[in-house]
Amino acid sequence: MALHLHNSLTRRSEPFTPLDPGRVTMYLCGPTVYSYVHIGNARPAVVFDLLARLLRREYGRGHVIYARNITDVDDKINAAAQAAGVPIATISARYADAWREDIARLGVAAPDVEPCATAHIAPILAMCQRLIDSG
Repeated sequence: MALHLHNSLTRRSEPFTPLDPGRVTMYLCGPTVYSYVHIGNARPAVVFDLLARLLRREYGRGHVIYARNITDVDDKINAAAQAAGVPIATISARYADAWREDIARLGVAAPDVEPCATAHIAPILAMCQRLIDSG
């Protein structure tokens, strides 16, 4: 099977070739969990789920790693927590759980890796500092 994907930089359909012939990695910026799922959250998850399934069929299940993050720290989350009078972690957990339930109802499989932003604050800050330092 020859898989072609749209390259938004070149605006052309191009053949997909993994950088590492033995492994395909994919990353999707998942939802910011301050409220319930909307179509803007669901559509990318459905599209990436379909792509992950297609790639696993082509390259083998063990050769495709799909990561989708949960943004569990954000101004919108802070505002929702303040409005509800509960801790930020309560809002994040509530809507992350709702996200997982709703997306599963759509038939979307769980990703291989689902990191939460709050678990990676130090590396994120270090990366930001490197970007600032590099000009």
